[in-house]
Amino acid sequence: MKRLLLPALFALAAPAFADEALLARPEAQAFVERTAREQGLDRAAVADALRQAVIKPNIVGILDRPSTARPWYQFRPAHVNTRLASEGAAFWQQNASWLELAENRYQVDPAVIVAIIGIETGYGRNMGSFRVLDALATIGFNYPRRADYFQGELSAFLRLARDENGDPASFKGSYAGAMGMPQFMPSSFRKWAVDLNGDGKRDIWSTPADAIGSVANYLQQHGWQHGADILLPAALPAGLADTLAADKFNLHYSVGELKKMGVQIDADIADPVLGVVFPLEVSAGNTQYWLGLQNFYTITRYNKSTLYATAVAQLSQDIAQRRGAQLAVQ
Repeated sequence: MKRLLLPALFALAAPAFADEALLARPEAQAFVERTAREQGLDRAAVADALRQAVIKPNIVGILDRPSTARPWYQFRPAHVNTRLASEGAAFWQQNASWLELAENRYQVDPAVIVAIIGIETGYGRNMGSFRVLDALATIGFNYPRRADYFQGELSAFLRLARDENGDPASFKGSYAGAMGMPQFMPSSFRKWAVDLNGDGKRDIWSTPADAIGSVANYLQQHGWQHGADILLPAALPAGLADTLAADKFNLHYSVGELKKMGVQIDADIADPVLGVVFPLEVSAGNTQYWLGLQNFYTITRYNKSTLYATAVAQLSQDIAQRRGAQLAVQ
């Protein structure tokens, strides 16, 4: 991440294209007061930062067309493919010592860490071109359904910019304000980003070690079980699919309970283990069912999508196979 060190934080001239009308809105004024109080920031500094924000209408359009709304057979090719698997094995080779350290420290499988960084940003190739300030302000003040959450993220971002000695207008990220190789939201950065290489900075933008450690820490803190399965194929009796599929993000049933309902699982897995059944449309009109376990649930804490979690599971398998082939010839 390119940073601008300032003699006085946020002491910036507002760019000519900034929308002065935003700061005049009552909800924006309330945000300034609340953020200054809760984050311990200077009120004028918060106002100056918000004055620079540019509302981007195209971001609202993207929010209304999420990629995870597509069926699995359309979603999969962009996220589970030869390119990401090959680049993932290369990323593993280049960062083997950091992945080993992360695995030992956080007990998270390295293939999954690599798969997440690959799916999120192509191993840092595409970390987003939106100004984080603009993205968070646009959604926080022009998308009522998610306003509270994104105003909270904007508040956390301004605190992050101060703590990182950065110009708020210089941070780039996704259309939703996610940042760095692992695409952390500002609140996630504060809670779970780590300095794995010990250089005194939590640099998830240009230091693979810190990105690796941060993903591992996030997964550990959300219940990752080292070496355990992520998902397994399942077969359901007619009439049960809709009932179970409606519970796609929650671990409400044990494997034993699911078996009693008629769910068939072709694997040796203990009855007390919790799981969730979910559908995947593998081709138009053709649906398969899967059992997601604790690690599947943990991945959906990173991105609340069964498609995303399945993609991570499958890509991680492909990466692990390629990594095994690398080691076999070394």
